[in-house]
Amino acid sequence: MASRLQQLQSRAVEVSKFVSKHGCAYYKDLLEKNKQYIVQPPTIEKCQELSKQLFYTRLASIPGRCESFWKEFDAVKHIWRNRNDLKIEDAGIAALFGLELYAWFCVGEIVGRGCTFTGYYV
Repeated sequence: MASRLQQLQSRAVEVSKFVSKHGCAYYKDLLEKNKQYIVQPPTIEKCQELSKQLFYTRLASIPGRCESFWKEFDAVKHIWRNRNDLKIEDAGIAALFGLELYAWFCVGEIVGRGCTFTGYYV
């Protein structure tokens, strides 16, 4: 166990040295590759303006999202009405999809509890 800890510590030291040596070059390279997305001048006021633009753009997209939701809902209603024509394969895919949703829900619950299976820390 102690040797495992020493291995982890030495690896952490190596990574730390690598980041301190090459971190600035990576940062500069990243900014250079993505300079078309950088707003000049990068000020607090510009950031606030961009956050407002993002907020109101998302707000403006709500009607389109509602329309998409109702189209999907109508498709589900149509499938439900014609459930006698439903193939086994389609029902199996829907069941697997529901199972996957439930699994992701359980993972979210576990992560939300602090990665414990038994319950919340009290």
